[in-house]
Amino acid sequence: MTEDADAPAVSTADKASPWPLFVALGLAVGEVGVFMGLYPVAVAGLLLFVGSVAGIVTEAGYAERPWKLLGGLGGLLVVVGIWVVSTQIDAGTAAAWMGALDAPGTIVLRGFSIAAAGVIALVASGAFAVVEPDLATANQ
Repeated sequence: MTEDADAPAVSTADKASPWPLFVALGLAVGEVGVFMGLYPVAVAGLLLFVGSVAGIVTEAGYAERPWKLLGGLGGLLVVVGIWVVSTQIDAGTAAAWMGALDAPGTIVLRGFSIAAAGVIALVASGAFAVVEPDLATANQ
């Protein structure tokens, strides 16, 4: 046997990633907020979840920048939120959509909170995608 075969394996990981903790925390907080009807908690948890997923994918090297994925996940949240609302109301009229906002504590408002988190993620994605090149040149 050679000496190299008996040597302990050296880990190639040079640091621990904080993203898995935030992914799990965001998903848990988002679920609690949606299912319990705590709308600010739902929005914050879903934003933490999609932002952390975009961050972990970027850190793993699957994406160069997180903004496109953040925007895509935000768009997915908007679609899911609108779908949840449309299953609960007569989606054919604008009055039904506006009237749905008056029903507190319903599934409709949970759908609106999911969609709101998606809209915020979309806006943040667009804003950071525009501002980030300026930040990169400012730091040089």
